[in-house]
Amino acid sequence: MTQPLGPVMLDVEGTRLREEERRLLSRPEVGGVILFARNTPDAGTTQTLIGEIRACRPDLLVAIDQEGGRVQRLKQGVTRLPPMATLGRQFAESPEAALALALDTGWLLGMEMAACGFDLTFAPVLDLDDDQSPAIGSRSFSPDPEVVAALAGAFIDGLHDAGMVAIGKHFPGHGGARQDSHHSVARDPRSLEALRAHDLVPFARLASKLDAVMPAHVIFPAFDERPAGFSPSWLGLLREELGFKGAIFSDDLTMAAAHAAGTPAARAEAAWAAGCDMAVICNDPAAAREVVDACSGRQAPRIAKLRYARARPSLESLAVISRWRRTHARLEALNEAE
Repeated sequence: MTQPLGPVMLDVEGTRLREEERRLLSRPEVGGVILFARNTPDAGTTQTLIGEIRACRPDLLVAIDQEGGRVQRLKQGVTRLPPMATLGRQFAESPEAALALALDTGWLLGMEMAACGFDLTFAPVLDLDDDQSPAIGSRSFSPDPEVVAALAGAFIDGLHDAGMVAIGKHFPGHGGARQDSHHSVARDPRSLEALRAHDLVPFARLASKLDAVMPAHVIFPAFDERPAGFSPSWLGLLREELGFKGAIFSDDLTMAAAHAAGTPAARAEAAWAAGCDMAVICNDPAAAREVVDACSGRQAPRIAKLRYARARPSLESLAVISRWRRTHARLEALNEAE
């Protein structure tokens, strides 16, 4: 039987664990670790650090933001992925070829991250891009919801081919906010009807395929004055109207747009109360300790199902697989053309 994990995902400072980090990771309230570029200068260093984390807690989820384009934390020793907007542009020229490449891209990403030791990457991005959102831009497959749903659906199938889960973000869509929630309060004034017809389409289409979802720190005042990740109304719509049955991760609770909910512990409590399974706390060790201390005894049963469960490939073994060689060459060429 799968043992439940704690409901906090946090980060670590460098490429080796410090003793105080080992003690914190040993706390049962901690369920996962997310690694950033500072932790992952190359694949070998990343594997060593993940080995230290697993020696400390074998059951912890280890995650990374590895989308492609400007959001690719690990760059050395793995394939450099182009921004997903590249696939959207290809779709306009040849839908069939773009869908095949999206499938292979998801597979390659899943296989490489599994080989490095990760359980999951926070992908795909399901936001729509209209060239006015500072937070999204080329991270989005397309401004067209049907194109996003199609390409992301193929990408998810590829991740699943590799044995890795898919996490859709940022529900119900960050692309209409003209502020970046990393740095300020983000608002989108559109009605629920407008969102249903546009930004919600990829989430509605893919709810049954997604293993997890990350909501946006965006306020949609026509529906709820709370950011979506703190809103029982939004997360209730995700589960009840869209039928989503997987896990829900908060977006980083140290982002500026999350601060309106109060202290770090208050933000985490607001996320859990809204329906999040896992509170993600990054780049603030004191805040992480405060949140861990605040949730003694709390568990997140859905989270453990996201562990990578297959035998992991090695990066060396991937290089002899024709599918990997073909996809790697194609993506590297696209990346160089950007």
